[in-house]
Amino acid sequence: MRILCALSLFAGLLATACSQFSGGGGNTPTSPSGPPAAGSSLVYSAVGASDVIGFGSSSVCIPFEDCNGAGYVWVAARQLRSQGYTVSVNPLGIPTAVISRSFQDLGTQNGRTIAGNLIEGEMPFVSRSASFVTIFIGANDVNTITAALGNGAGGSDPNGYIDQKVATFASDMSTLLAGIRARATSARIIVINLPNMAGLPYLAGASLAQKQAAQRASVKITTNVINTLQGVTVIDLMCDSRFYQGSIYSSDGFHPNDAGYAILGAEVVNAETSSSYPAPKASCSQMVLY
Repeated sequence: MRILCALSLFAGLLATACSQFSGGGGNTPTSPSGPPAAGSSLVYSAVGASDVIGFGSSSVCIPFEDCNGAGYVWVAARQLRSQGYTVSVNPLGIPTAVISRSFQDLGTQNGRTIAGNLIEGEMPFVSRSASFVTIFIGANDVNTITAALGNGAGGSDPNGYIDQKVATFASDMSTLLAGIRARATSARIIVINLPNMAGLPYLAGASLAQKQAAQRASVKITTNVINTLQGVTVIDLMCDSRFYQGSIYSSDGFHPNDAGYAILGAEVVNAETSSSYPAPKASCSQMVLY
């Protein structure tokens, strides 16, 4: 039934995806579990939004179906299989999703199409036998925050409003992680942080105020929330210069293309199989573009 509903939902979302986006561990909490044994069987649960289905790539998958697409989830699965692992994929991405009901409601109130959220629509379906889980969320939430600002939220204190929403995001992330850990008790959890969204092609023509708002929201979500998480492995897009090159994005300037997903998929493999994946940088020039 979930797949049938997703098919109906996805058909409508594809027509509006580009425009709506431009609106506006281990068993302990202190360290991620170690890499999998060579040749072992892996169950991969992917939590996120349209990135999970590979939107923007040359081969987009249907929500909730394990296919052989060009998105990072299947790039990672194929690379792991080529290394001798047996991999089954549990893709949970909902196009347009945000992290929680509060961000979903905020988006709806400000004219954005948001079909679901991770806490209610994905967390309960993470495989209990998951070996590793990736979480990639926050971009739609940043666009929701800037859309609200564009409609007058925050009044004379837009920075205070952004910081308040980042604090809400932090609380939501704690809820999401706790729920995933309760279901997949042995999973290695990999969280992908955000690049500075002000530097992405889809905002090239935006006003300085919108770029500064997107920068503040995305940088704070990365540095104050994601990079400080305990018991997870963080993939650092914020300080990776590759994710500021227009050539890795699709025509909407927001979703990666095949080249971008290939880079991200390879990083997922490295994060899953490495015993010493590097921690995210505390600072870099990409954090202060505007």
